[in-house]
Amino acid sequence: MYQINRKITPRSSSLYSSPRWLLLLLLGSSLFFGCTSGSNAGDVNEMKLPYTQSVRAPEFPKGMDWLNTDNPLSLSQLRGKVVVLDFWTYCCINCMHVLPKLHDLEQKYGDNLVVIGVHSAKFEGEGETENIRQAILRYDIEHPVLNDNKFVVWKSYAVQAWPTMVLIDPDGYIAAVQSGEGAPEYFDPLIAQMIDSFSKAGKLDSTPLDLALEKTSAPSSLLLFPGKVHVDEAGDRLFISDSGHHRVIIVKRSTGAILDVIGSGEKGLKGGNYDEAMFNDPQGLELVGDILYVADTKNHALRAIDLQKKEVSLVAGTGQQGGYGRGASPALETRLTSPWDLVWADGKLFIAMAGPHQIWYYDPDEKEVNLWAGSGRENIVDGPRLLAALAQPSGLTTDGSKRLFFADSEVSAIRSVDLADNGGVNTIVGQGLFDFGDVDGGRTKARLQHPLGVAWHEGVLYVADTYNNKIKIVVPEEYSSKTYAGTGVEGHADGALDRATFDEPGGLDVAADGTIYLADTNNHLIRVVDPESGSVSTLQLTDMQPMLTSSANEEAEILQHAPVYVPDSGEGIQLSIQFPEGFKLNSGGGLTVAILSSEGLKVEGDNRISSKSLPVTIPIKLQSSTGSITLAVDYFYCREDNEGLCYIGNQQVFVPLTSDSNGQPRVQLVVE
Repeated sequence: MYQINRKITPRSSSLYSSPRWLLLLLLGSSLFFGCTSGSNAGDVNEMKLPYTQSVRAPEFPKGMDWLNTDNPLSLSQLRGKVVVLDFWTYCCINCMHVLPKLHDLEQKYGDNLVVIGVHSAKFEGEGETENIRQAILRYDIEHPVLNDNKFVVWKSYAVQAWPTMVLIDPDGYIAAVQSGEGAPEYFDPLIAQMIDSFSKAGKLDSTPLDLALEKTSAPSSLLLFPGKVHVDEAGDRLFISDSGHHRVIIVKRSTGAILDVIGSGEKGLKGGNYDEAMFNDPQGLELVGDILYVADTKNHALRAIDLQKKEVSLVAGTGQQGGYGRGASPALETRLTSPWDLVWADGKLFIAMAGPHQIWYYDPDEKEVNLWAGSGRENIVDGPRLLAALAQPSGLTTDGSKRLFFADSEVSAIRSVDLADNGGVNTIVGQGLFDFGDVDGGRTKARLQHPLGVAWHEGVLYVADTYNNKIKIVVPEEYSSKTYAGTGVEGHADGALDRATFDEPGGLDVAADGTIYLADTNNHLIRVVDPESGSVSTLQLTDMQPMLTSSANEEAEILQHAPVYVPDSGEGIQLSIQFPEGFKLNSGGGLTVAILSSEGLKVEGDNRISSKSLPVTIPIKLQSSTGSITLAVDYFYCREDNEGLCYIGNQQVFVPLTSDSNGQPRVQLVVE
């Protein structure tokens, strides 16, 4: 948790006008209101609530952007429900830690509770509604979110820190305000008491809130918010954290062919073979011999993938969020907190531990984890490595012998820490928690904006300057930074370095020849920067069948197709797909058709058919005048102008069949 500074919320005399001065006092003390006023005081006493209603929750202003709902919400329409306002910003690791706790409350109290995210952006790019939409999808948020990029709601509630939560009772009065990650646990018993009291008074509304979640209209892309990428020169491989799909992808670097998919795609913490293993938002990757280590970020764990045995195991962490590192402790008994990136150096696996603002390391011989740098205080303070202050380190690299370099994202800085025991932390570029921008130059002038990735190559650092949508070059010996690739405008355009566009790139790695591989997170792509041609391209993935998640499951909706008339010739039926304008079937992935069931016909061949083109023939023959077939169709489709931007489609369809000598046996699926 950190407090916002006055550059964003300047103090004004109106801050002390009622009721905001009460809110400010409440925020500072995290206690209940103790005063009494208003016509409802008698009702409150009768219900024996643990507070006295005093201050009405300020209403939401009109004209603001809302997400995860078709229509703007108001507190007046939510009368009868318990409401929790979550003031957050999507860069903040503490805010990320709160989200699963809020989800648990939503599941526990159902339609009696409404959580509303009030997104008050720290960084400039975070204030854009489309970027917040992407964050909602990335974090799988299922409650309404209001874009408060002008800090209007923030100021009306006198909020001072991220994250802060406000509890509002069914009468629309503020019951409590709490800052920090512990707010959901603090609110839990209060919500239970409130629901019980208002239910007995007949004032509770349990009507479901009709929402329109962003994820229901989002296409399923081949990669989903890839976070990090790692180059294996010797094996001609590229390892990709397919973070949004909770898996790791292995690609043949020279051809783009999918070699393996590690993880079932389901969110969880489970070991075993590639198909059954589960991750939760994996990020940093590091190859050591035949072991690929994974920073399993939201599982708060370090995982090991044995590439020879094709097995996944847990090597550090318990699956529960922990606290600050202090000394050596058994790896499997120690709680980690949001490990974000990894690098191997000096016989140790160093971990960018974003949650406690520290750098740890894992010793595979001793099977211990230990603290390497950072006091736990969130700031930018250089000095002896254990006393220095870091701020959400999210990217790690090394020169191989003397220093680690890390992207300290919340202070928009690139910093180093010595590998020597008596070493210290040194800032190369970066100034403070609220000093950010997009400025090239020397140490005091240069500005970055929430960088998440850094890679060392031949004496310089390549930086994924995430919220500036650029790749920067930082020269440690010169304490300087300059733009290398990207216009700064978010988008997806290949071409010359100064014309290419990215969208919140999260990680990168550099091959021996200087080729950069970039996880272009919000574009759901891997981009390739060729230093010889001075151009950016999109990695073309091929042989994509291992990445399909079949639609043949019990919960999938089965579409009803119009009757199809089949000629007596026995040639089968032809399946075609109509894609949206500007899209086509991806020839590298093609499609797979599985026959789930059939009646009144004979299948002349396999029940599963793969094809690289359309239409595809399904070899069936009617045995009587009528019949039916149910198909599961999985396919890859991409933009016509760039096959790197790919989506996965899954449909199940029931097709009634009738014999007709003049029939046109066509099954047409439509992708919206």
